[in-house]
Amino acid sequence: MKQFKIVIEKHSDGYVAYPLGMKGVVVGQGDTYEETLADVKSAIRFHIETFGED
Repeated sequence: MKQFKIVIEKHSDGYVAYPLGMKGVVVGQGDTYEETLADVKSAIRFHIETFGED
Protein backbone atom coordinates (compact mmCIF):
# COMPACT_ATOMS: atom_id res chain seq x y z
CA MET A 1 0.00 0.00 0.00
CA LYS A 2 1.22 3.49 -0.84
CA GLN A 3 2.17 5.71 2.08
CA PHE A 4 0.73 9.19 2.55
CA LYS A 5 1.78 12.07 4.72
CA ILE A 6 -1.13 13.09 6.91
CA VAL A 7 -1.73 16.67 7.98
CA ILE A 8 -3.55 17.08 11.29
CA GLU A 9 -4.80 20.52 12.23
CA LYS A 10 -6.02 21.53 15.67
CA HIS A 11 -9.09 23.76 15.69
CA SER A 12 -11.08 25.25 18.54
CA ASP A 13 -13.68 22.46 18.31
CA GLY A 14 -11.37 19.48 17.66
CA TYR A 15 -9.00 18.15 15.03
CA VAL A 16 -9.19 17.70 11.24
CA ALA A 17 -6.86 15.51 9.18
CA TYR A 18 -6.23 14.86 5.49
CA PRO A 19 -3.62 12.98 3.46
CA LEU A 20 -1.33 14.83 1.07
CA GLY A 21 -1.14 13.61 -2.51
CA MET A 22 -4.34 11.59 -2.58
CA LYS A 23 -6.82 12.25 -5.37
CA GLY A 24 -10.33 12.98 -4.18
CA VAL A 25 -11.55 14.28 -0.88
CA VAL A 26 -10.49 12.26 2.16
CA VAL A 27 -10.89 13.85 5.59
CA GLY A 28 -10.87 12.61 9.16
CA GLN A 29 -11.99 14.44 12.28
CA GLY A 30 -12.19 13.92 16.01
CA ASP A 31 -11.97 15.37 19.49
CA THR A 32 -8.41 14.09 20.08
CA TYR A 33 -5.29 13.69 17.96
CA GLU A 34 -5.45 9.89 18.25
CA GLU A 35 -9.15 9.73 17.35
CA THR A 36 -8.55 11.94 14.33
CA LEU A 37 -5.58 9.89 13.12
CA ALA A 38 -7.61 6.67 13.40
CA ASP A 39 -10.53 8.29 11.55
CA VAL A 40 -8.43 9.53 8.63
CA LYS A 41 -6.66 6.16 8.33
CA SER A 42 -10.07 4.49 8.14
CA ALA A 43 -11.18 7.03 5.49
CA ILE A 44 -8.01 6.35 3.45
CA ARG A 45 -8.62 2.56 3.58
CA PHE A 46 -12.26 3.06 2.53
CA HIS A 47 -11.25 5.37 -0.33
CA ILE A 48 -8.67 2.89 -1.65
CA GLU A 49 -11.07 -0.07 -1.36
CA THR A 50 -13.76 1.88 -3.20
CA PHE A 51 -11.78 3.72 -5.88
CA GLY A 52 -8.43 1.88 -6.01
CA GLU A 53 -4.93 3.15 -5.28
CA ASP A 54 -4.52 5.15 -8.47
